[in-house]
Amino acid sequence: MQSKEYLYETNWLFQQFPSYQKIGSKAYKPTLENIQEICRRIEHPEKALKLIHVAGSNGKGSTCSMLASILTESGYKVGLFTSPHIKDFSERIRINGDCISENKVIEFIQRIKNESFNFSPSFFEVTFAMALYHFNEQKCDICVIETGLGGRLDATNIISPILSVITNISLEHTAILGDTVGEIAREKGGIIKRNTPTIIGPMSVPLTKIFQEVCKQKNSGLFISDTNKSKSFDLPLLGDYQKVNFGIVLEIITQLKKKEFTITDHSTQVGLNQLQKNTGFIGRLQVISKNPTLIFDVSHNLDGIKVTLDTILKKAKKTYVLFTVQVMIKTFTR
Repeated sequence: MQSKEYLYETNWLFQQFPSYQKIGSKAYKPTLENIQEICRRIEHPEKALKLIHVAGSNGKGSTCSMLASILTESGYKVGLFTSPHIKDFSERIRINGDCISENKVIEFIQRIKNESFNFSPSFFEVTFAMALYHFNEQKCDICVIETGLGGRLDATNIISPILSVITNISLEHTAILGDTVGEIAREKGGIIKRNTPTIIGPMSVPLTKIFQEVCKQKNSGLFISDTNKSKSFDLPLLGDYQKVNFGIVLEIITQLKKKEFTITDHSTQVGLNQLQKNTGFIGRLQVISKNPTLIFDVSHNLDGIKVTLDTILKKAKKTYVLFTVQVMIKTFTR
């Protein structure tokens, strides 16, 4: 049972600050100045943390969760920042699977309320700052950070990660990120940092060339994941696309080992087996009932929905789909 104070403060957070889920692209802040100022007020926790930054159109949540679970089973204290949440706000900020406590959420929101900003921070900016503060306060060994929208001007892009990761590229949020996959790729590529290794998933030749160009400009080594390497493990997730995501995770692990992280094949397999326990991972072709078979999936764009339906239709002769979507109604005046 959630406390009244927690419900009051999180409701204030949702109401006070714009969120993309509520008002669309107006919530997107095309600048990093606000989040930089918020982090200055909380003594720059991002500068004290080891971070892995993950962007992409689809698969970044799965990739982040698999990686965080494997690192947890490898004995590390792992911060995980993902969005959006499914049931409760606290799902966005976890350490070794445990959601941030109600008291920590309340304390941070009240601290932000007491600050005098000359701007109105967005919901996402405040939430990300909360995650960084919590991870630093709890002395995490490594943190896995999922971008919100895009990359270049996403609030998460104030960090200096030890690895940058881009899962894939498809058309999404075109009003913000661009009308073509090439434009979107360059926005996502904005998370690539100078002299920092970058990992990408399998992509078309034109998209790969875009990332090669950016990495050359930033003197960032580029590593392309190999999906075939995932065959050595038992992946307890439905959908061939998860093999691609796991292939990306395996390349991240390879690069982490170069940085003296200790991650074994055994801890990798256990991390996969304990994925939900260690990260709260749900909603990706999740079987919630076997008689009748009910599958829950949170695919959010055309490519993701197509992969989900293709996977289901390969296994089912007769399928019923309940599809829900939030509709944003815009008014136009002449």
